Amino acid sequence: MGKFTEFKLPLKSLPVGTHQMQYRLGKQFFANMESQDVRDADIDVALTLEHRNDLYDLTFKLTGTVTVLCDRCLDEMELPVDTEYHIVVKYGETYNDDSDEFLEIPDSENYLNVAYMLNDTVALAIPIKHVHPLGKCNRSMSALLKKHRGGRPAIVGDGDDDMAAFEEETLEEAMDVQSEATTTTDPRWDKLKELGNLDGGE
Repeated sequence: MGKFTEFKLPLKSLPVGTHQMQYRLGKQFFANMESQDVRDADIDVALTLEHRNDLYDLTFKLTGTVTVLCDRCLDEMELPVDTEYHIVVKYGETYNDDSDEFLEIPDSENYLNVAYMLNDTVALAIPIKHVHPLGKCNRSMSALLKKHRGGRPAIVGDGDDDMAAFEEETLEEAMDVQSEATTTTDPRWDKLKELGNLDGGE
């Protein structure tokens, strides 16, 4: 049995009408997907499939949690997942997935495997930045970061409020660095732009 056999929909054998399917996405599902972000998961998937006029209308409802690493302290943290995905599938001559809401599959295919659809839907539901709420990061890691600030002045205060303030400042610094990195250009392109701005009348 393949890794994702249970996610194969036998479209051609489904009678016209509405069908309900249930799936469960756990740790092994994302391990099989070789996901770099998801460490664990507990997600219920409810699929409503309506077969009408040679069209298959699929609506996925995903609810549960995923476990990822905090970008700030590297401890595991849970994030909620509550999202939907809708797509219309039709048989045709070739495979065509140019649209996010419409999929055409070859008439020779008896099944549609929805595993990758589910994986992509979860990936899009996870925020780009994974960070604990302020004050909830691993205290040892936060203290270590604070110790190695490179001579920056210490934050006045103590306890959780002090640590939360430090975490907030650290996150802001990381975001500033990321912003600067995205705006920095390759000096080779800058030189080419200068050549393009030269007058051709010399």
